[in-house]
Amino acid sequence: MKTFRVGFGYDVHQLKEGYPFWLGGIQVPHEKGAVGHSDADVLIHVICDALLGAANLRDIGYHFPDQDPQYKGIDSKFLLKNVVGLLKENGFKIGNIDSTVCLQLPKVNPHIPAMQKCLAGVMDIHESLVSIKATTTERLGFVGRQEGVSAYCVALIYQE
Repeated sequence: MKTFRVGFGYDVHQLKEGYPFWLGGIQVPHEKGAVGHSDADVLIHVICDALLGAANLRDIGYHFPDQDPQYKGIDSKFLLKNVVGLLKENGFKIGNIDSTVCLQLPKVNPHIPAMQKCLAGVMDIHESLVSIKATTTERLGFVGRQEGVSAYCVALIYQE
C-alpha cells in the first residue's frame, strides 16, 4: 500500500538590476535578477520546501543555511538534487509538482517548457510530473511594482 504525503512551499526574492535572473533552473533574460544568498532561484526554492515539508524534513534554510559561506552564489539545482537525495534516503518518491510563479515581467510562459525539462532532469522524474504556471499580480503589490518575485508549490510524494 502506498503512503501519500503533500507539502507546500512559498518563497520571495527581491529583484534588482545587474543580477542574473535564474528561474526554474534556467537563466531568463531580463534587466533585473533575483537577489539572494544562493542564485536566488525562487522556483527551485519553493519546490525544495514543498518536497522537504511533505517528508517532514524541515525546510531549505535548515539544510542549506544562508549564513553558511559554502552556499554563497550556489546553483539552486545543486540544492534540489540534494533534497531529492534526502527523499530517496527516507524512502520517498516524487508523485508530482504543481507550482505557480508570480512575476509582472518578464513573461514566464515562453520559458516554461525549458524549465520543466531542466527541473525534471534534476529530480529524475518525467516532465509531465512538473507543472509550472505563471501569473502577474495585475500591477498590484511588490510583484506588480516589479520589486520582487514570489512562487508557490505543492508537492506530492509517496512511499511504496
